[in-house]
Amino acid sequence: MYLWKCQICNYIHEGAEPPERCPKCGAPREQFKQMSEQEAQLVLRSRKSNYLHVRALALLKELAAVAEEIIQDSLDPGCVKIAAEEKEFALRTTQKILAELETHAKKNKWG
Repeated sequence: MYLWKCQICNYIHEGAEPPERCPKCGAPREQFKQMSEQEAQLVLRSRKSNYLHVRALALLKELAAVAEEIIQDSLDPGCVKIAAEEKEFALRTTQKILAELETHAKKNKWG
């Protein structure tokens, strides 16, 4: 697989040849540089890692919502205590993942 990176906006194109124009910024084909095998592998690994983090964010959002529902139901103090801990975990972990994804973006490890 060949990956081509737009030197204007960092859009990454997959294919045997770069596109005629960048789909993101409209730059001409000449603005695309073929990525090395090492760079391409890093992009593919970064995409996988970032995708998994995004999946985890969706699960954490669901956990926080379920925990809140348990808290609102307030069946007994033990359930409410566990649900509060679950909700806190989900919110704290969400913030950590978002910070990590921001770090990936700043290091051009988004792909």
